[in-house]
Amino acid sequence: MLLIIPVFFSLYKVIFVTLELRHAPFYGWIHDLSAPDPTSLVNLFGLFPFDPHAVLPSFLGFLSIGIWPILMGITQWLQTKLNPAPTDPVQARMFGLMPIVFTFMFATFPAGLVIYYTWNNLLSVAQQYYIMRRQGADVHLISNLNLARFFKPKSST
Repeated sequence: MLLIIPVFFSLYKVIFVTLELRHAPFYGWIHDLSAPDPTSLVNLFGLFPFDPHAVLPSFLGFLSIGIWPILMGITQWLQTKLNPAPTDPVQARMFGLMPIVFTFMFATFPAGLVIYYTWNNLLSVAQQYYIMRRQGADVHLISNLNLARFFKPKSST
């Protein structure tokens, strides 16, 4: 984790400060990698043509959570569920709340950083799954999601 923090901070500064990324077109609805995700519930995920970050004051910017921060929260939640649950209940509660806190926190971050972090989480989940399967460990992702009851065969009695 200590190695990731300087890389994360420097990437944040590069995306936020670099002039070449200002209004640089990207794929889909992201037209500026240095600006927050322009979609949110406030503008019905891009159906209304206004930027919610320009309308809301800066301290309320976290209320306009875009699609990429939501995807980042989902992938971070999947990453925490792939790991075994900690034995300490306080630590388990903290790991459960971290994706929610990061989703709100990343709502105001530049879209390029949120896209990077989402793909990093997704690749980490795939890598962890592959390594666990290759080493013969049981992957309890579905049972950790508490969705196992939907995948059990029905008994005929």
